[in-house]
Amino acid sequence: MDALYTAVATANGRDGRAVSSDGQIDLPLAFPTALGGDGKGTNPEQLFAAGYAACYASALGLVGRQAKVDTGEISVTAEVGIGDDGDGFALKVTLRVELPENLSGSVGEDLVHKAHQVCPYSKATRGNIPVDLVIE
Repeated sequence: MDALYTAVATANGRDGRAVSSDGQIDLPLAFPTALGGDGKGTNPEQLFAAGYAACYASALGLVGRQAKVDTGEISVTAEVGIGDDGDGFALKVTLRVELPENLSGSVGEDLVHKAHQVCPYSKATRGNIPVDLVIE
């Protein structure tokens, strides 16, 4: 694959900073309080959730356009959980998709599942971490 764009960021651990090469991201990192930290910074799970939600929403718009369906206002909330799966730390994801009223029923469900097939984050996680799709 030839990359059309490459994002570059550097971090120095969960209690440090994350900085992108173009300076658009420059954030303090901290363990969340649920993991014993002070919570005075973002964390990798929040960053992953934001990226996945944005990417999936774009994929949903794409499959809607391909199907000639007006997707209107789409909202995707990604919940990224981290815990011990018995073999060390692991992630799980729930994608909560809010569809406009005109996409209720099977049309919306079909688009949600098609988006999961084309979203690069979904492709990267497939077979690696559980991802639940919830239509709200």
